[in-house]
Amino acid sequence: MTLSPGRAVLHRHFARDTLVWAPLARIVADDELGLRLWMATGSPLIREVTTDGRGPRDMPFAEWVLAPKKIIQDVYRGPSTLKFNPRGAAYSVWWLFDPAGRFRAWYVNLEEPSVTWDDGAVAGIDLTDQDLDIWVWPDRRWDWKDEDELNERLAFPEHYWVGDAEAVWEQGRQVVPAIEAGAWPFDGTWTDFRPPAGWSIPPPVAEGWDRPRERR
Repeated sequence: MTLSPGRAVLHRHFARDTLVWAPLARIVADDELGLRLWMATGSPLIREVTTDGRGPRDMPFAEWVLAPKKIIQDVYRGPSTLKFNPRGAAYSVWWLFDPAGRFRAWYVNLEEPSVTWDDGAVAGIDLTDQDLDIWVWPDRRWDWKDEDELNERLAFPEHYWVGDAEAVWEQGRQVVPAIEAGAWPFDGTWTDFRPPAGWSIPPPVAEGWDRPRERR
């Protein structure tokens, strides 16, 4: 399945089969390299919070898993991002841009291989984030990110969606040589990316976001 450039799609993140985060992004390309998405600051976002409005980073994981929750419509407040999902890979690479459109950093998001779906009126990409990430600066300095979250959550295997932490670490380690060598995709490719001038912030998705998760 391929998705057409410019189409707005839901980038759905799951904890097992529970939807936790789903921003709207636009398809940049879907080809032999993989899937590229553009997620602009201010894009509509669906996310899970506690009934008093807190997110999972606002409390210990032990408290989060027991708290009653709800789904809300929100907006994405992070940096505008070009996301690249190589075909079949257990990670994605993000290009982060400041409000003036200048490239600021790469971000390697370790995740289960994504699956695309298309229901006609609504389409999307489904995955599970595995928490551990890598910051990569323009000079190719790099550092692990969120290893504390991974370690904290591993203590709750009945609730946590990462079953093999060592496999996640190993996937991250496999990306590091390309970072340190400045090899593709860390060679400057797409650091000058600009979305087409006609792309606007897509309207929120009112229906279809709660369809069952798509799996391989």
